[in-house]
Amino acid sequence: MPQSSAQVTAAEISRIAGVTRATVSNWRRRHEDFPAPSGGTDSSPLYDLESVRAWLASRGHTSAATPSEELRTTLRLRAQSGGSGTPEGLLLLVLAAAGRTPEDLTAATRLPDEDLVAHAQHDAGSVADAVPAADPVRFDTDDATVLRALYACVRDEGGQAALGVLAERELEDSAASGAYRTPAPLADLLARLIPGSPSRVLDPACGSGTLLAAAARRGARELYGQDTLPVQARRSAVSLMLTEPEASVTVRAADSLRADAFPDLLADAVLCNPPYGVRDWGHDELAYDPRWAYGVPARAESELAWVQHALAHLTPGGCAALLLPPATAGRASGRRVRAELVRSGALRAVIALPAGASVPLHVGLQVWVLRRPEPGGPERKSVLFVDTAAEGSAGAGLGGTASAGRTRGASRSASVDWPGVTARALGAWQAFTENPDAFEGEPGVAHAVGVVDLLDDVVDLTPARLVRASRAEVDPAKLSAEVDATRRDLVKAAKSLTRAAGHEDWSAAGTAAREWRTATASDLARGGALALLRTVPEAARGRVDGGSEERSQARAVLTGSDISRGSGPTGDPAELRGDTAPVIAVGDVLVRAVAGGEGSMARVADEEDAGALLGPHVHLFRPDPKRLDAWFLAGFLGAEENIAGASTGSTVLTVSPGRLRVPLLPLEEQRRYGEAFRHVHALRAEARRATALAEETARLLAGGLTGGQLLPSREAAEVRGQGGDSPH
Repeated sequence: MPQSSAQVTAAEISRIAGVTRATVSNWRRRHEDFPAPSGGTDSSPLYDLESVRAWLASRGHTSAATPSEELRTTLRLRAQSGGSGTPEGLLLLVLAAAGRTPEDLTAATRLPDEDLVAHAQHDAGSVADAVPAADPVRFDTDDATVLRALYACVRDEGGQAALGVLAERELEDSAASGAYRTPAPLADLLARLIPGSPSRVLDPACGSGTLLAAAARRGARELYGQDTLPVQARRSAVSLMLTEPEASVTVRAADSLRADAFPDLLADAVLCNPPYGVRDWGHDELAYDPRWAYGVPARAESELAWVQHALAHLTPGGCAALLLPPATAGRASGRRVRAELVRSGALRAVIALPAGASVPLHVGLQVWVLRRPEPGGPERKSVLFVDTAAEGSAGAGLGGTASAGRTRGASRSASVDWPGVTARALGAWQAFTENPDAFEGEPGVAHAVGVVDLLDDVVDLTPARLVRASRAEVDPAKLSAEVDATRRDLVKAAKSLTRAAGHEDWSAAGTAAREWRTATASDLARGGALALLRTVPEAARGRVDGGSEERSQARAVLTGSDISRGSGPTGDPAELRGDTAPVIAVGDVLVRAVAGGEGSMARVADEEDAGALLGPHVHLFRPDPKRLDAWFLAGFLGAEENIAGASTGSTVLTVSPGRLRVPLLPLEEQRRYGEAFRHVHALRAEARRATALAEETARLLAGGLTGGQLLPSREAAEVRGQGGDSPH
């Protein structure tokens, strides 16, 4: 029976051609010979892939799709015709291919179909023990297109990129919900809250393995993971083997509470971001489980079941860090278990995070740090509480709050001031662990509360409530001076913002918007007008080496969050490990690799950025100054429509740098646009600074007035009364 013809959507045509979806719509209306729909509906038509490619070729449009986009498209098309390649087999193939040289991978893509299938089957079979519950690997010649695309993706973008596409596709096919990645800065914070250098680490709800990867970056060499979704368990296993080839990785697929895959494992540390609000977690069948050493969790307290599961898997003295919803700290149904965790000394700290730190984005989550009591160990008389919610978002900078309305997890998390949150949390935790009895804390931010004071009728462990009492310790004179200094800075920033907003060097284009010919960044790179650089993961190079010379010099790393909030480089070079990272130079154009959220998408590197290493989620465009103006390039590359047209994905929008388009203008005209974009950048920076200072001033004033350190002015009250501004 003949196979049905492969069909593509308008969005996929735009990715293949490297244009926006609006351009594809224009082609359909303006060109009578554009292929007619071959399926779908009037609102969502489908087009014959080969007919579309032939039409594009007749007009000189070569494919602008990245290797990962080609892989994504071929997977969907293969699924239409009932592909035989198993998901496990493709994941195994990614792992095997990541160990090959680029030359080997290129040679594989050029093999005839039958030889390619045999080659891929042998590659995947060579690492068959790596994926939990993997079925036997079977490919056939109908899978050849997917196999070629996969080898090319691993060669050009690395194993992690190919792995992400496969996992994304499998999650869609399985209709799984609630599968979200823990943001990398948050994963790093949880790993750094574990004292010392734990060697054996467990994550009983490992998802895609982000927390275990963070532990490995800090020296863990035995990584154990379990997840209820087989696709996540398989993805986690392969991902960790790609990034941590020297570590021992063991991942299993099952429900950790009901079917613990490691019943006898005692780890040095447990890191976990468990599912929240699950009522069907096994309350009845697990009522007499020996893990409930601190009390049987109520049906509504699945989070406290995960807490005790983590403690049961720790060696005496071992530590755990869990990300939990704030309700866990105060729900009445969990009071008895919370009381026992405090009384026994198992709970060591509760750290409140700003809203937007992780899914669910509208909730300020909390990190619970626990230590399994050791027989004969020291008596623990207090628990640390830290409230970092006042650190707010990166857009506000100095104590603002994350604004509502953003829908994408990666974008919202990118707006959190992670350097500020991390510094506050780790600073307080390290000082507390060094000497709990002498810990003084920071008024309104960190406070150590005695065990006796916590064991009341409600045992409410909410940090905001417990650190608020410490504000009374602030010296009124010092707070008044701090408010004064911040207010003066705010006045200066407001004047600077007024000057920036007063710039009027523009005019209307006429009766219609200007149109121009454009070229993709890939075209400009091929013509030598610019160079496109990126940080290359170690696994993408097909071998393990000592990493780049630049990395060994411990330079700071410029991240996507730095671009978003307009800060200098704040990334940790240790996180690059063996990656090859370009060194940023003055005049480089930097573009965030993940679209969405607030703040800038692009900027031009200045003296503060020069010498930093390029982060893994940033694209670097190095223009030839004789042909391209840097600010002109940054302005158009970061344009909202341009970013939208070059982005792919559903939950996370990833920018494909080669598909970004730039107008073809004379250099002198580019410079005029560049100067305008420089003013736009300055306006955004001044607005960001003024907003941050306004938020900080308001926070200090409100805290001082409610805390009793500041008194309202009598003169102001009298003036208000004379003006008849009374609520009566």
